[in-house]
Amino acid sequence: MSFDKEKAIALLNRIMELELAGVVRYTHYALMVFGYNRIPIVSWLQTQADESLLHARRAGELITHFGGHPSLSIGPLLESHKHDIGDILHESLVHETTAKRAYYDLLEISAGRSVVLEEYTRAMIQEEELHYGEVDKMLRRPGSIETFSE
Repeated sequence: MSFDKEKAIALLNRIMELELAGVVRYTHYALMVFGYNRIPIVSWLQTQADESLLHARRAGELITHFGGHPSLSIGPLLESHKHDIGDILHESLVHETTAKRAYYDLLEISAGRSVVLEEYTRAMIQEEELHYGEVDKMLRRPGSIETFSE
């Protein structure tokens, strides 16, 4: 069973653009953190930026694997001018939700049609879901086990 290669390349380019936006977004956030807990939060944000770059590279490699041309664009960047840690984490959830949706869209067209693309997509969804869960936990009130976002 074959898959729509052009649609897959378009979705991979969208993913690459979103992940590159994540690099910019998390780098910016890391620069804007102040206060007593700055060091561990900045470190975590920098790690997220590095992870986003790795994800963008992986998407780009698949684009060229399938004969496509990687985009030079970056996904949308929102500057809310809100730099409270809670605001930053809320914005992160919105960004991560958009990225997760793109991966699920890619899974929809690859499932049962391309083992390479399906396995890649499933692994990325797992990473994104776990990252989303971490941000959700960070937004919970201390002592609360209820999810923040659902």
